[in-house]
Amino acid sequence: MPITRPVVLCFSGHDPSGGAGVQADIETLVSHRCHAASVITALTEQDTRNVKKLLPQRPEDIISQANTVLADLDVKAFKIGLIGHHETAIAIHTILQEHPQVPVVLDPVLAAGGGAAMSDRPLLDAIVDLLLPRTTVLTPNSQEARKLAGLDDLDRCGLALLDKGCRYVLITGAHETTPTVSNRLYHEQRCLETYHWDRLPASYHGSGCTLAASIAGLIAQGLTPVQAVAEAQEYTWNALHGGYLPGKGQHNPDRLFWMEAGV
Repeated sequence: MPITRPVVLCFSGHDPSGGAGVQADIETLVSHRCHAASVITALTEQDTRNVKKLLPQRPEDIISQANTVLADLDVKAFKIGLIGHHETAIAIHTILQEHPQVPVVLDPVLAAGGGAAMSDRPLLDAIVDLLLPRTTVLTPNSQEARKLAGLDDLDRCGLALLDKGCRYVLITGAHETTPTVSNRLYHEQRCLETYHWDRLPASYHGSGCTLAASIAGLIAQGLTPVQAVAEAQEYTWNALHGGYLPGKGQHNPDRLFWMEAGV
């Protein structure tokens, strides 16, 4: 029986410490029996504590790499992570416009886990104006949701982001001060569901990448966005629960926990 793996094309940054970005995407997609194709949006200088330097790649190279992959592989989903520059957002928009049938999962990385800014006003505007109208599932954390929507109340943020063109918005609540983590899914002008998760004690590097890549992989496997969102949260929580400390900063999710458990 020939092996088949649905293809997910990731527009992601490169994290040389191995915790986030394209490495997180690949580990996650392998875990979901998908084939990870990738276009690097930006090189970074970072460790497990913070990002020190951001080196966006040339927009024309991003477009040509993506076009070459798309001419050869049957891509079932796009996953977008670190963008890093408004010209990169324009380049990604060019690709999305040419492939409107492909679902899009967007993790709007606006700051590093250590707090370093990864966006400016032109990039925020490009994300809102160009990418949100093409997004199937948007996965901002609460801080990112507030920046993108320009509002404080998270329910209002969710509805405002739907108004900007997203089909689904999953606002994650790990940055809030609640005893448990509450993630809220919005669709068709309402909060469709709220998911509650035990709050874990550590801080994690690449958790947003993991969640978004998991949703993209599950959609590529044929799940509906609602099914994918539910299953991806469970996968991500288990990866965080099994996290480990490779350096002197944040923990890494163990995205291969299923392998180590012998499952």
